[in-house]
Amino acid sequence: MRLTNLHETLSKRRARGQKSLAVLLDPDHLDEAGCRQLLELSEVHPVDYFFVGGSLVMNSHQASLIRLVKSRSTVPVLLFPSHSLHLDTQADGILLLSLISGRNPDFLIGQHVVAAPLLRASNLQILPTGYMLVDTGRQTTASYMSGTTPLPYDKPTIAACTAMAGEQLGLRLMYLDGGSGAMYPVSAATIRAVRQATETPLIVGGGINTAEKAHTALAAGADVIVIGNQIEKSPDFLAEMSKVVRTFNAVLDIA
Repeated sequence: MRLTNLHETLSKRRARGQKSLAVLLDPDHLDEAGCRQLLELSEVHPVDYFFVGGSLVMNSHQASLIRLVKSRSTVPVLLFPSHSLHLDTQADGILLLSLISGRNPDFLIGQHVVAAPLLRASNLQILPTGYMLVDTGRQTTASYMSGTTPLPYDKPTIAACTAMAGEQLGLRLMYLDGGSGAMYPVSAATIRAVRQATETPLIVGGGINTAEKAHTALAAGADVIVIGNQIEKSPDFLAEMSKVVRTFNAVLDIA
């Protein structure tokens, strides 16, 4: 499997302590007008990555959404797929998610077998990612659709051992996710435990809907924070989140 410059960039940023901001674009909830508005805002308030996908993706809007983003922005677009049907070669890369928090073989390896020939034939940069759903107070679409039980909110050691196993299996990123519409974010203790247990870049999303929660996640060890639902409710939220990341990096003399 080819190495990717996206992975190399993430690894270098982690080594420097530099934080990143990713915006999750869900084709089921974001129309063209909303996407254009978000892209305009991202020109003023920097974003490092656009993740495209969701737990359902029930329409064919994903392709046109990626096309629009690529035509108006140089920010890397990474697929965030929940199914092998959600591949799109217009993107720059793919978070090849293995749901290591659950025991459903279809999301551990099954969908990947179906997608493998398509990915091999594509130019997508592949980022093997250990995806861990964490209980954040309510059943999320991802948990329901995958038929899996999320990691306990208050058991950081379980999350750490899960991530450690994923790294030992060769996964190159770890992603802690509270899921869409989480009641509260992944705990700082869990983020810290996974950070200390692994050397891979760490992505954290779900329930990050205030500047304080974003700063807490970054301080605990998240290399990338992901926001989505709150931007759909309030596009101006992007400015606040971008400022948190820039300020955090500036304190470290990195910005």
